[in-house]
Amino acid sequence: MKQTVNLYHFRDAFKAHGRENQFSYGALDQLFSYFEAYEQDTGEEIELDVVAICCEYAEATLAEIVRDYSIDTSDIDKTDSDALFKCVVSYLQEHTEVIGDLNDGSKIIYQKF
Repeated sequence: MKQTVNLYHFRDAFKAHGRENQFSYGALDQLFSYFEAYEQDTGEEIELDVVAICCEYAEATLAEIVRDYSIDTSDIDKTDSDALFKCVVSYLQEHTEVIGDLNDGSKIIYQKF
């Protein structure tokens, strides 16, 4: 038996599993939209598995991603945040799925690899 989940239930499921600090509300909104679009595009229903989502997806700052994946940013001016953002997103897009970023570009939501 499957249950239809709206954004509120999606967010609440993370809290119920003790994972309310895993993603910001903005990131949860983008993940929810991503999964809804996937279901519509493929016709395949997705089962809500909070732990699996937490293991498979991340929300991280540019600096965290650069550090975690050893991205070479030596040719980028450290004061040029737009260039750094484009470099990190391009790297992620080559290796995985980028779900989105927070409106200020401070964090990126992506599928871990």
